[in-house]
Amino acid sequence: MKHSFSAEEIDRIIEMAWEDRTPFDAIEIQFGTDEEEVIELMRSEMKPSSFRMWRARVSGRKTKHKAKSPTSLGRFKSTRQKSISFNKISKR
Repeated sequence: MKHSFSAEEIDRIIEMAWEDRTPFDAIEIQFGTDEEEVIELMRSEMKPSSFRMWRARVSGRKTKHKAKSPTSLGRFKSTRQKSISFNKISKR
């Protein structure tokens, strides 16, 4: 993995990756980590069965890939996410 993240950043990346409607592009903009690195992080941080379930669910999912998305409305914004503020994590 190319990046070194704090525990708080790892939790946030996992939360965003787990959310079906948050595209990998949004994670890359906020944390500078691409889809491959997110998958690698998820694999290392999750139980194997949870990782397999997540991977099966997001593989090829249009909402996780902006280019495949059927709408041009931009990305989904979770209510737990303040805004894309270039690596500033929302306070909980």
